[in-house]
Amino acid sequence: MTTQPESPADRLHQPVEHYLRYLKVERQLSPHTLSNYRRQLEALMVMAGEMAIAEWPQLTAAKVRMFVTRSKRKGLESASLALRLSALRSFLDWMIGEGELQANPAKGVSVPKAGRHLPKNMDVDDVSQLLNIDLSDPLAIRDRTMLEVMYGAGLRLSELVGLDCRKVNVDAGEIWVMGKGSKERKLPVGRTAVEWLTHWLSLRYIYAPEDDALFVSKLGRRISARNVQKRFSEWGIKQGVTSHVHPHMLRHSFATHMLESSGDLRAVQELLGHANLSTTQIYTHLDFQHLATVYDAAHPRAKRGKS
Repeated sequence: MTTQPESPADRLHQPVEHYLRYLKVERQLSPHTLSNYRRQLEALMVMAGEMAIAEWPQLTAAKVRMFVTRSKRKGLESASLALRLSALRSFLDWMIGEGELQANPAKGVSVPKAGRHLPKNMDVDDVSQLLNIDLSDPLAIRDRTMLEVMYGAGLRLSELVGLDCRKVNVDAGEIWVMGKGSKERKLPVGRTAVEWLTHWLSLRYIYAPEDDALFVSKLGRRISARNVQKRFSEWGIKQGVTSHVHPHMLRHSFATHMLESSGDLRAVQELLGHANLSTTQIYTHLDFQHLATVYDAAHPRAKRGKS
């Protein structure tokens, strides 16, 4: 029986599969992160095939720049381009470590910097309107609890769905969450969130949970990120909130309201689980926007930027 020769597609695909296996097994990256890497590398393999690149050692800096150009033509924005290039750099670094490459041709290639987009947040009244949910069934109680915990602790979506019952201490008003880079941190939760956590925990058994997941679907499985996004959006519409409600908006609202009230950037950094203070500093721009709006409305000689 003869062995089929390896095709160019195989020579591109097999190292990528080995790399993704390395990320899953040795680096233990989350399924969401692995999915992002796979999506970006698969898009790059398609372009490599279109450019007659049969194997990764044929890649040059000029061809990497062509990847960037082609991606831009297909409508990819700067942030997505940066993600794609980052995935390629990491993969090629791994190939160097495996002895398959001598140098990384993506190292010197950059993408145009995007303008900094400020995150959107809700004001306190909108948050109160959103959280005033009719509690007619246990799933509504679950959703109210998720909203209270996300806004009350400023969680990422992945941190919310990853919460386990054993990581919740309602008596102490504390939760333990697994953040980026598998870093766990302890967070305080306020009285209101604790009340709803207690209420939900008394009803959670109804759905016969299959594991220790705090928030479960009606089938008893850990609730998915997609389901949370859908439920939050639906509640925003039901509650008549003008903004499109999504999980990150509640996290941004938490950060903005905490910073406006306390002015303590370092504390907000710790609560959000940001590795770098520069990531948290974006909320100082939001705070300034609020102050500038008040100034323009209240000061008799404001009229800033107007002729």
